[in-house]
Amino acid sequence: MTTAFLFPGQGSQSIGMLAEAEKAWPVVAETFSEASDALGFDLWDLCQKGPEDELNQTAVTQPAILTASIALWREWCGSKGGRPEWVAGHSLGEYSALVAAESISFVDAVKLVRLRGELMQEAVPDGGGRMAAIIGLDDETVMAVCEESAQGEVVSAVNFNAPGQVVIAGETSAVDRAIESCKAKGAKRAMALPVSVPSHCALMKPAADELSNALDEVDFGDASIPVVQNVTAAPEQDSEALRDNLVHQLYSPVQWTGSVRYLVEENVTSAVECGPGRVLAGLVRRIDRNLKVRGIETPDAMTKALEQA
Repeated sequence: MTTAFLFPGQGSQSIGMLAEAEKAWPVVAETFSEASDALGFDLWDLCQKGPEDELNQTAVTQPAILTASIALWREWCGSKGGRPEWVAGHSLGEYSALVAAESISFVDAVKLVRLRGELMQEAVPDGGGRMAAIIGLDDETVMAVCEESAQGEVVSAVNFNAPGQVVIAGETSAVDRAIESCKAKGAKRAMALPVSVPSHCALMKPAADELSNALDEVDFGDASIPVVQNVTAAPEQDSEALRDNLVHQLYSPVQWTGSVRYLVEENVTSAVECGPGRVLAGLVRRIDRNLKVRGIETPDAMTKALEQA
């Protein structure tokens, strides 16, 4: 059986995540303690008690999800779960995948995603950018709508999450025009998302330049497991290419549909969603129902996944 581990991105967080796991597995508390020391605040306490508004701030959400994901990865490995043949992460989740593949250290990754979130937030003034989910139109139609709606501003398709499910991002007025145009073209839903940062569009280029400087200071190694990266929907193990693609990822579309289809073409028959929530399982179901995705967020789920490995 060929297996891939999939690591989630923003939107998978929730107050109380991994509470059941923390009671069963010491590695959860140990991993969050390591992250808290690196960040300078109690990340576990924030994840458990909130406030939710603070957890949902981009610069907090990113290290929180990464830490939760790596805690589960460590428990899997400590329980003698098999190493997957492939890893992939959705947006932020690519950093978790790189930690699992031993390309970057966990502490470096925590600090990087904290900085990444801060840079993203600073790149666009409050209210200046927006993201929206478009349901029920094909990729080409959404891209054409964005081109028509730009009118000298920035709006583009940035997350190709599944067939008929695309996220767009850009300047607020341009995204609003694209929403109305998508509705007129028959979208089942076209709605603004409750996020303030327009990720993966050209507005993130200044943040990417700053992130590039920070990445230059991090020790990157070749990946021990092939990482299917967002920008290319193709595998990479070379440290320099992995690093460069992280920079491009910040202002380029997430090719999640293509990434999952690549894994299926490589005969991946089983996948594990290694992180909080089941967002990726839902997306994979829309892309290819033959690829079964298991979660490992709770002790019961972990036990079942280990039995099936």
